[in-house]
Amino acid sequence: MCGIVGYIGYREAYPIVIKGLKRLEYRGYDSAGIMLYDGKELKISKTKGKVSDLEEKSKEINTSGTIGMGHTRWATHGVPNDVNSHPHLSNSGDLAIIHNGIIENYEPLKKELLKRGYTFQSDTDTEVLINLIEEVQKKENFKLGKAVQVALNQVVGAYAICVFDKKTPDEIVVARLGSPLAIGVGEKEFFIASDASPFIEYTSNAIYLEDEEMAIVRLHKPLKIRKIKDDSLVDPYIQELQMNLEQIEKGGYDHFMLKEIYEQPNVIKDTYRGRLHANLGLIQMAGVEDNLEKFLHAERIVIIACGTSWHAGLVAEYVIEEFARIPVEVEYASEFRYRNPIINKGDVVIAISQSGETADTLAAIKLAKERGAFVFGVCNVVGSSISRETNAGAYTHAGPEIGVASTKAFTTQITVLTMIALRLAKAKGTLSNSDFHRYLQELETIPDKVKEALECNDKAKEIAAMFKDAPNCLYLGRGYNFPVALEGALKLKEISYIHAEGYPAAEMKHGPIALIDEQMPVVVIAPKQGHYDKVVSNIQEIKSRSGKIIAVVTKGDTQVKDLADHVIEIPETSDALSPLITTIPLQLLSYHIAVMRDCNVDQPRNLAKSVTVE
Repeated sequence: MCGIVGYIGYREAYPIVIKGLKRLEYRGYDSAGIMLYDGKELKISKTKGKVSDLEEKSKEINTSGTIGMGHTRWATHGVPNDVNSHPHLSNSGDLAIIHNGIIENYEPLKKELLKRGYTFQSDTDTEVLINLIEEVQKKENFKLGKAVQVALNQVVGAYAICVFDKKTPDEIVVARLGSPLAIGVGEKEFFIASDASPFIEYTSNAIYLEDEEMAIVRLHKPLKIRKIKDDSLVDPYIQELQMNLEQIEKGGYDHFMLKEIYEQPNVIKDTYRGRLHANLGLIQMAGVEDNLEKFLHAERIVIIACGTSWHAGLVAEYVIEEFARIPVEVEYASEFRYRNPIINKGDVVIAISQSGETADTLAAIKLAKERGAFVFGVCNVVGSSISRETNAGAYTHAGPEIGVASTKAFTTQITVLTMIALRLAKAKGTLSNSDFHRYLQELETIPDKVKEALECNDKAKEIAAMFKDAPNCLYLGRGYNFPVALEGALKLKEISYIHAEGYPAAEMKHGPIALIDEQMPVVVIAPKQGHYDKVVSNIQEIKSRSGKIIAVVTKGDTQVKDLADHVIEIPETSDALSPLITTIPLQLLSYHIAVMRDCNVDQPRNLAKSVTVE
């Protein structure tokens, strides 16, 4: 979950690495560090805190040099402090490393290195790895690349690493297993990063290392990629990046999260553009079309995901079962991979991930494939590990999502999954032609309705001011909007640190109703479509116990408006598509509460965007 950046070329490395770390700070922001080499001296600066703290600390060193590596950390081994920050040096001081991942067998390796006279300054697994590389290098008299390869074959865990040796100062050795790593290829220069955002303005050409691959990145020499297991050569595949600089800047918004909330009308449209043809009565998705028989003959569909993507999967469960009449199970990837699940050859597994790098989801994909399932990926990042590991898939087109709390990824995932459900329903004949056409036309109107829903921003801000100091909050929804209640509660927890829980509204009286008093805000999702009368009954139960009701209702509603303390109105849509609209006011409410509590909205404490470790 850490971010790594490297540069080797003809430019000054420091500004490139620092800028890159700022763009990767969503991956971790406990501490940060940088290594620079000016041809004579290896210089290190690192500190607890954010990249801005590193900039201040780096004033103590000479920042010149055309080779550099930087790291922004999400702590796993060792508390966030200056010593545990990366880069780490080997005992000789010649080798430097930055690392994203976890070395699971670091303890026995460390014990063996201690016997051999090595000492350790930090509590990290990474310092063990760099000293293991040095030990292999000394013992076998290997060059750096070979020493890295041999050492990694002794390692159990996940990693993306950059290693530098000042005895061979014209190269950086990189490797990956389970954690992402991209190499930007420029004119007489190379860039290394966890994703392409740090080098997008310098080159549009990138190589994404596959698992168990390493590369020796040398000045003035062709890039060589090898398999870590057997040292065999791999032909590098250079991709053209689909990202642009404007997408990763704030664009005048105070926070990335707010920018991404307001991007949803456009990115939903981008996600269905070229796939949804309402006027022709068609949905065309190559990944589905090429494997339609596998979907149609599936005994069941199993959806695996984590966090917000899991909530999107729950919405998909309702939509696929309703439209296509195929049984659906939704699993936390972290549980699925460890509980010896029953997977049959006829099963279809849909894996959902914004980043396409989620460690638990990747492991679950591999398990499902081993058991003979057909695995279909839904992710946002082109060239990501999940897009390469799955049998087929569909990209969302949300663009880079920088805010740690996911917003536009959620709605674009639902958009893709809804289109899949509709295409399967059409093929199976489980929806009438008139209903199928009606849903296509309604889906095409969703961007405009999301845009209209965003007009509730001032109302959400007003309500946020009243409840920003509440210690707890309850979110209730039914049917398609039960997952939205879970997602709304997650957003509040993530960025404002208020304890919140989402429940099916009918389950309130099976326990949570005991929590309700005049201090408890209860957010109720109550659109006109769906189980409206039942939700009204639930609201009356809350009202009779003096709970403070914040209701999300269809524009023009009067019944709930008379019962609720505060109402946010949204445009009307069909029940099945309502999560794309009802989630908008909940995102805005969480955002404004977090801002008013002076929380770091884009980088909430203890969280990182891309969970690439278990």
